[in-house]
Amino acid sequence: MEPLGLIAGEGVFPLLVARGARAAGRRVICVALSGSAWPELKSECDEFYWVGVSRLGRWIHKLRAGGCAEAIMVGRVQKTRMYTPFVLLRYIPDVRTARMWLTRLRRDKRPHAVLHAVIDELDSSGITLIDSTTYCNDQLATVGVMTSRQPTPEQWDNIRIGWDICRQISRMDIGQSIALLDREVIAVEALEGTNSMIERAGSLCKCGGWILIKVSNKNQDMRADVPTVGTTTIEKLAAAGAGCVVLEAGKTIMLEKQKVLELAERFKIVIVGYDGEQK
Repeated sequence: MEPLGLIAGEGVFPLLVARGARAAGRRVICVALSGSAWPELKSECDEFYWVGVSRLGRWIHKLRAGGCAEAIMVGRVQKTRMYTPFVLLRYIPDVRTARMWLTRLRRDKRPHAVLHAVIDELDSSGITLIDSTTYCNDQLATVGVMTSRQPTPEQWDNIRIGWDICRQISRMDIGQSIALLDREVIAVEALEGTNSMIERAGSLCKCGGWILIKVSNKNQDMRADVPTVGTTTIEKLAAAGAGCVVLEAGKTIMLEKQKVLELAERFKIVIVGYDGEQK
């Protein structure tokens, strides 16, 4: 099989993709985003290169040199880094990135616009971005209650109400997660990301027992925009007093799923895969 390109940001997701692809018989050529990707990813790949997040031309050069016609792009790049001092010096773009920025993204720099511009640039260079869950779809949230502990009737009531609210804020491109209790929204995810929102919700709701609901973006593209939760998420939820997690089934990756479920059981947190139809 031809090599698979891996464009890697932060977190365990790129490691799972690399392991899955190599288990399927594909060599993995990785371009790892400096300041984001984990160093331990190197040992999971056949070829590994550090690249700048705004050096799209170098990504493409390394992937093409490695013989890649397909690639997967996964892992976080923290949005807050774009608001740190000397950001322009840290993220000076190469010519290809600058051209894309000036022609495609002058008026719309929202995340989904940037992702689709990158996808088009890769495609024009002969590299097709494929579904990021191709080699780890066993990690997706499934429909139904995934823990032994079941939601209470009151939690189901909050889930139904909160689901519609969360879908609405996702459609507005505000965020993809909310925290709620007793039909009241405690916190809404924005720039800070899910983990920081969880900490904020815990500080605002000292009584605990609140629910986290996480959905996909209205324009979700499984090639580059898959919501994730992992063991760190569960640990933060436990520390913040959450009692239930609701994930959009079939569209949310549970990183190291078995470990996530075991940890949730230990902390007595309910995990529900939801599609808007249950209960």
